[in-house]
Amino acid sequence: MKAGNSDVVNEEVDNVEGMEEYAEVKKEQESCDASEQRNSDWTGQEDNRCSGNEGDRSGFAEEETEEENKEVIKEDDNARKKDAVNVEGNENEDRKKDEQGSVACSEKEGSGGGKAGSSSGGIEEREDTRDAENTQGILLVDCIQGPMKDVERGCSVTAELMESFTRVFVDSVSNSFYPVPEEAIGVGSAFEGWSPCEWDGVYRVVVPLNPPPGHTFHLELSSAGQMAARTFSVRVELVCTCRREQLGEKLLCLLHHSQEELWQEQKRSLLETLCTGSYLDVEKTCRWFHQLVRSSWLRVPQSYSWHLVFQPCSRSCRFQLSRGKKSLTVEMLFGVRQGDSDIFVVSQPPEAQEGGSSILVSSSQPAEANFTASTAWPETYAVAEVKFFQRVARQVPCECLHLKCLQVFTCILRGTGFSSSTWKTVVMHLLTIVPLSRWSRREFVVHLWDMVAYLGCCLQFKRLDHFVLGNERLPAEISLPPAMRRVEPLNLFEHLARDPAAHSAAMQAYDHLQFRLWTLLSGH
Repeated sequence: MKAGNSDVVNEEVDNVEGMEEYAEVKKEQESCDASEQRNSDWTGQEDNRCSGNEGDRSGFAEEETEEENKEVIKEDDNARKKDAVNVEGNENEDRKKDEQGSVACSEKEGSGGGKAGSSSGGIEEREDTRDAENTQGILLVDCIQGPMKDVERGCSVTAELMESFTRVFVDSVSNSFYPVPEEAIGVGSAFEGWSPCEWDGVYRVVVPLNPPPGHTFHLELSSAGQMAARTFSVRVELVCTCRREQLGEKLLCLLHHSQEELWQEQKRSLLETLCTGSYLDVEKTCRWFHQLVRSSWLRVPQSYSWHLVFQPCSRSCRFQLSRGKKSLTVEMLFGVRQGDSDIFVVSQPPEAQEGGSSILVSSSQPAEANFTASTAWPETYAVAEVKFFQRVARQVPCECLHLKCLQVFTCILRGTGFSSSTWKTVVMHLLTIVPLSRWSRREFVVHLWDMVAYLGCCLQFKRLDHFVLGNERLPAEISLPPAMRRVEPLNLFEHLARDPAAHSAAMQAYDHLQFRLWTLLSGH
């Protein structure tokens, strides 16, 4: 009796496991059917390149016999009949596919096709469908408007103005103990090649400041908490310049010359002008920089054709340029480079000004930065990110394809609850995962769904890694401080792990996003 009961139990367990396995297989089959139906909703055009390639490959198989070709054609016909039985309610589409398959087979026979015709008709039809999707992707990507020409012209005007300013700045501070401005670096979405709908229209640049002769800058971490929201203090120290003075340079050593000599030469150290205590003061530096720009304006060629009006700002130099009906706003942020890297501490983080508030803010900076201390300099990764986008633009087959992907999700599909910084992080990660050679126009639709799938996985696991911090795939040409490459990747979705309600809202937003993308693709 015990043995009999055991057999019955085992049989029931086997039945349950069999049902579970069938349910999983059935679910997967339904998912595949739904995916095929989805593709058939918005595809319908073919690219003849695939059949041409197959015809070329068939030239390698001229030794196959004519009887084998007949058997292959017969198997192809049988396969097409089976496929036609499995498709319900699409007789017209089936007839179209059968005709296409017949044409493909006749082309293979004409070219001596043996091996090229050895694949089943079902495989040929799937390849035809895939080519149709690629063609559809080409048509769709051509319909999406890239960055506005006005934005590109604005970047060009801003870059030319900064070059003119830099030459004047260096000359103006050459005989003083004020910081030495370097060439400005354009940052933000405009200089990365794209522009989200919430972009405020301001062209932002970072002006690196070098210490003047006789001074050095030392960065001291002054904030606790997440690494992506760190702030620093810039400590200023005096160094001896007697050696340079002995070599003939007209330079007074601030350490070894008397105060009387320095006063007679009207030389004041940076500690006496732009610092609070021993630390570089953002607001004092901002006022000095305003005066530097104001005094330099009439010395740049752009002053003959543009009118400049300053706008109030306590942590940056912001002004509007106008010429007739044209105008643009430029914001100059000043910062200090961390060593020789592409990471800066700046007067004001450009990421916090880009906008993009939503239920999922995953910017590398806090959405609302509150820097109460005038000696606090927030850290920014904007220079490293714009350098990455410039590198990608030089290597991808289609220069702006990844940017058009960003345009789709930040403009056409805006309002789905995901911020522009979230999509930017997703795209940057995919650009390091998917080979750049595959970012072609034919694969546009594939990349759109790749972005959605990547975001879905991040939401499922409640983790989206910061693109710069701890990213092992970051190109080596983007320079980071050594300690930054060794840190654990920062999770930008950490708040979803802590807040179940926020995670639930994010998953609902994700479902809505999928529907909207489906609708967009179905309409083309």
